[in-house]
Amino acid sequence: MNAPRPKRQHGFTLIEISIVLVIIGLVVGGVLVGRDLISAAAVRAQVSQIEKYQTAVNTFRGKYGYLPGDIPNPVAGQFGFPSRGSFAGEGDGNGILEGINSDASGQNDSFCVFTGEEAMFWVDLSQAKLIDGSFTTATPRAVPGSVVMGSAINTYLPQAKIGSGGYVYVWSGGWQGFTGGGGDGLNYFAVTGVTGYWSANESSSAIPLLTVAQAFAIDKKVDDGLPQSGNVLAMDESMAWATNGPVSGTPPTEIFTGDYGLNPAVGPVTPSSGGAVWDSASSSQTCYSNGNNIQVQETYSITNNANYVNCVLSFKFQ
Repeated sequence: MNAPRPKRQHGFTLIEISIVLVIIGLVVGGVLVGRDLISAAAVRAQVSQIEKYQTAVNTFRGKYGYLPGDIPNPVAGQFGFPSRGSFAGEGDGNGILEGINSDASGQNDSFCVFTGEEAMFWVDLSQAKLIDGSFTTATPRAVPGSVVMGSAINTYLPQAKIGSGGYVYVWSGGWQGFTGGGGDGLNYFAVTGVTGYWSANESSSAIPLLTVAQAFAIDKKVDDGLPQSGNVLAMDESMAWATNGPVSGTPPTEIFTGDYGLNPAVGPVTPSSGGAVWDSASSSQTCYSNGNNIQVQETYSITNNANYVNCVLSFKFQ
């Protein structure tokens, strides 16, 4: 009687292993390509949103003779818009969009986006049916009577198309205004995260929204790709130049330890500008860097920190 043959142990052949590796590669490649496509689509959507707002502003100004939000009495009433106040920042027609601290002379504030002209900007555009959405909560003469947070922000500001809980708002003055230099006389759209408004101290708060890669992609797509020059700038109304700092808590800012400190005459760092050498190229929280070299222009920190959420952007009105 013949003994039973031992069962053959089957393993994977080189061809089978190769096929599995190819499939894994295709899956990983597809995921990476898909992620890149989603990111690129978000960047395009954000750029398109700002372009539509730029067009809406110019259409409004051409039709009514003033910027939305800045339209004064009695013109506002004649066109069916809400009446305006009598003080600066409440609809004064000076071409500069300002907020207010209170309904009083001398209390206008360029950095309070839930009040005055900065908030009425969205009311006017939505009532003129030049933008999507309906923004009817803000008034030209009064700050919000209570804390504005969460979904309540949606009644004041449009959500940013880039997502992640961001918003678009308007402000004026640039870094000169932030440092007490009187402002640059320009208006801006800002794309940031907005956490809310606190009536106790009449202030609003913004936090970083964009990754370094997103900020660079947007800047490069519509401008010069540099954070401190051109029409797209890595700054917003509450934190001036966005440089390094935590994602939450104290916003990242260059104002106290930055390249120009509190001296508005110095301005952003360029190869020809003076000022203190300040940089945090080794930090994982850097939106942009000059490699700790005052002779080198600041550039977005793509190499080290491309996916770190620590950037904001402002777009000059065109």
